Amino acid sequence: MVLVSVNMIHSELSQKIRVVANQKKVDNCSEHKLNFYNNYAKVVSETLKKPFFQKFLHWIIRKEQIEKNVVNDIQVRVFPFQKENGNCLAGRCYHNNGVILIFPKKHSFVERKLENHKKRKVRFYLKSRAMAALIHELLHVKYKGKENKVRKLTQKYFHIFIELNNPDDPIAKNTLQVMF
Repeated sequence: MVLVSVNMIHSELSQKIRVVANQKKVDNCSEHKLNFYNNYAKVVSETLKKPFFQKFLHWIIRKEQIEKNVVNDIQVRVFPFQKENGNCLAGRCYHNNGVILIFPKKHSFVERKLENHKKRKVRFYLKSRAMAALIHELLHVKYKGKENKVRKLTQKYFHIFIELNNPDDPIAKNTLQVMF
């Protein structure tokens, strides 16, 4: 198994993150919701590319000994993906072609949260959800079919990330409780 330097992985992962929209959904979406989802995707993409988060991902890659060429594409999807049970999916990993998808929450979910919480708190939650989803799907690259293990590792690693980045932020601590 060959591992690469942190700087190489950093540039490789950052360059693989892109925003992708389904044209049929774009055509059938109101201008208001399209603006909302485009802005959401832009914020998520920028968040996932931040150097501190990228360095953290590289630490996970080294620690978990994930092979360097396994991830070919990281797509921040503009529109949510709803499962048959009605729940929205946060992310998905296609092992065969090395594609990771990150999905937003529904517009209606965000609107409901903004009615009861400050914008900063909701925004922090949405960014955190995207980062945790990417960590989760990256771990699935190595641990295919081991959902319980991946969930435990995601929680462990995301707690470490929050402690490093926001050790005294009450919003961060609250977000951890909500997410896990």
